[in-house]
Amino acid sequence: MTAPRTPKIPYGGDYSPEQWPETVWDDDHRLFTRAGIDTLTVGVFTWSLTQPAPDTYDFTVLDRILDRAAAEHRQVCLATGTAALPPWLAKRHPEVNRTDFEGRRHRYGQRHNFCPSSPAYREHATVLASRLAERYADHPALLAWHINNEYGGACYCELCAEAFREWLRDRHGTLDALNDSWWTTFWSHRYTDWDQIEPPNALTEHWRGPDHTAFQGITLDYFRFTTDALLGCFLAEKEVIRAHDPDTPVTTNFMGIFRPLDYHRWAPHLDFASWDNYPPLDAPPTRPALAHDLMRGLKDGAPFWLMEQTPSTTACRDVNPLRRPGELRLATFQAIAHGADAALYFQMRASRGACEKYHGAVIGHAGRDDTRMFREVAELGRELESLGEGTLGARTPARTALLFDWDSWWALEISDGPSRLVKYPEMVHAYYRAAREAGADVDVIPQTADLTPYDVVLAPALHMVKGDLATRLEEVAARGGTVLASFLSGRVDEHDRAFLTDVPGPLAPLMGIRVDEWDARPPEFTQPIPDCRPRHGSSSSSCCHAAPNRSPPTAPTSTPAPPLSPATASVTARAGTSPLPSTSRASTRSSAASWPATTCSAPTPTTPPWRPPPVSPPTAPPSSSSSTTRPNLPVWRLTPPPPTCSAANGSSRATPWSWTPWAWRSSVNEAPPLVRHP
Repeated sequence: MTAPRTPKIPYGGDYSPEQWPETVWDDDHRLFTRAGIDTLTVGVFTWSLTQPAPDTYDFTVLDRILDRAAAEHRQVCLATGTAALPPWLAKRHPEVNRTDFEGRRHRYGQRHNFCPSSPAYREHATVLASRLAERYADHPALLAWHINNEYGGACYCELCAEAFREWLRDRHGTLDALNDSWWTTFWSHRYTDWDQIEPPNALTEHWRGPDHTAFQGITLDYFRFTTDALLGCFLAEKEVIRAHDPDTPVTTNFMGIFRPLDYHRWAPHLDFASWDNYPPLDAPPTRPALAHDLMRGLKDGAPFWLMEQTPSTTACRDVNPLRRPGELRLATFQAIAHGADAALYFQMRASRGACEKYHGAVIGHAGRDDTRMFREVAELGRELESLGEGTLGARTPARTALLFDWDSWWALEISDGPSRLVKYPEMVHAYYRAAREAGADVDVIPQTADLTPYDVVLAPALHMVKGDLATRLEEVAARGGTVLASFLSGRVDEHDRAFLTDVPGPLAPLMGIRVDEWDARPPEFTQPIPDCRPRHGSSSSSCCHAAPNRSPPTAPTSTPAPPLSPATASVTARAGTSPLPSTSRASTRSSAASWPATTCSAPTPTTPPWRPPPVSPPTAPPSSSSSTTRPNLPVWRLTPPPPTCSAANGSSRATPWSWTPWAWRSSVNEAPPLVRHP
């Protein structure tokens, strides 16, 4: 099953008329018509209204909401309302409240406040979903089912501890296998009974917060368990909906690049993907673009729904900037260009009270239609109406893939060493942004995806290598494709155990490199990277031993080395090998294998130059396939002398300090491509 079939892009958003008297509904629908609104998401937080007591259900208000929508020829994405508990449920069953990372059982409050392992929560949530499906499956306004809302969070109660143990039995089978996976002979942790296992939190394996754990394997499995526990709640509701309504598509709204949940594990169970887009307004446009492409990749390139975005401002940050004129239109068409088949807002009318009363809305507190924001929403509605079905169901034939892996994200950011300053989303975004700025469409896909459609595979910070991925990446290179990896790749297996081979583990044959040691420094430290390629007319190579920062430089004494291409310079530098000019990893391996053996001595002390050579006229980097011509300015890198190297053929060379172009940009205000610092 796929997304709902509609004659145009559904346009509208999250609507909570239950907060208002019905006289206000008349104004709402009048303004909806003026703005071209045809789709409403309703019932997201109505549990306490539709079930005010354990054995009492009252659908009167919801009936009138859906009937009014149908009368106005609007369609409804109907939510099950199970994201926020009613107060009576928390009072009657205290175990439905979550226990936090510090071991404190919460009392009733907020939302996203339920324990996913609570039988009481699952029973009441599924009964409510079943009653809703039974009542509204054939309603003329029904377009799609919206289960829960923005799943997230973790619980560490005794119910979750027992569920975690059962999950571990299914995953590992035996305690011997579990002990081996978690490497529990370290620190006398070997388990002899399943009941000895506790959830990893501040009371057990963690110190200094959730990202500092004594046993990464335990914490990694708890992240996976939490993903599956919440997925179990979703599937329980979907099952009872399907019993009454086998035909209407079902979804839940994701949150883009969101660390707590592995959306790839959820994707097969969604009829269509949807997500809520709330990027910081000062973020580069490639940030939401990356999230859009991640959502599109969840369903093998099928279109997704933009379930929420703000028409004007958010209310969840310390400072909440306002969208400037035209930015809403730009953000909406960016989503459509990346695969969105719906454009919906939160919220349709501004709430009068509570924490989202200042969140942007199509209709403000005064209910006016002469505001700038309402005019922009209405104009966009007219544009989408004229667009019709022109973009519905369209796909992006990308030839570039970017691997996005939640396991690598989790494992990298809970790792003790080499550096906690490396953030997985920033690494992924750097490579994605470079590809987009080069004009490439990008599919953001999991490690398990089919790689045969792609000519280029980007694999930044591929910390964890699972299954047969290394073999499939080798196949990409063998058929002439390009695989780009980075530092901190190929280090651990799926249990977060180090590979018993040289780094980058199973990627080493593909990359043609071996990493014997690694270094991490604070951000203010710069580690220059020398050009280790054989010089023109010579078969010898210099060694790749970069020296640390030296004394303040003086006047320039040398000319720059031949330029490196942006991709080669950045990628090989991240991989820790020499910058070889090649277009595939297969050719890199053969080039590296043909180099003569070298022996090296300490570098000869020389005085570094004070400033780089003039940038005009620059030496242009290798031409790209882009038809757009832009001026190319080098980003200079001060390169210290490597050790003096003697090749097997007897030739030797000592290199002075030099300025080398390590990347290229089109203007002095444009950041270097790929990665901004070593």
